[in-house]
Amino acid sequence: MPVPEPHELSTGPGRILVAVYGVLGVAATGRSSVQLLGDVGRAPLAYSLSLVAAVLYLVATTCLLLGTPLARRVALAACSVEALGVVVVGLLSYTAPDLFPDKTVWSHFGQGYAYLPLVLPFLGLAWLRRTSPRRRR
Repeated sequence: MPVPEPHELSTGPGRILVAVYGVLGVAATGRSSVQLLGDVGRAPLAYSLSLVAAVLYLVATTCLLLGTPLARRVALAACSVEALGVVVVGLLSYTAPDLFPDKTVWSHFGQGYAYLPLVLPFLGLAWLRRTSPRRRR
């Protein structure tokens, strides 16, 4: 099976990945904004991390669409931070629930979003690896 060209990051299975990233980015932005504007004092760390997650999803969406070498590096960084964030926050939401008194994008490994926040960054990293120009050499 031939490896897609760099500009083909958002074609084929990449289209689905980009679409899911975009929807999750919009959903997380909406939820975190409402939480931060509504009652930031209730869970400032949790709500702030949700906004960080939302921004990372939107950055990854944009970079996967662009597919330039710089965009690929930024997408790689965004997906890596997402993966680390959802694992760390997921663990902390069970082991130190007082830090996360309200549900967020990454709490409980993204349970409120059908675990997409846990799976998506790893799919993004796998797609970036699969479509890497280095693999064609």
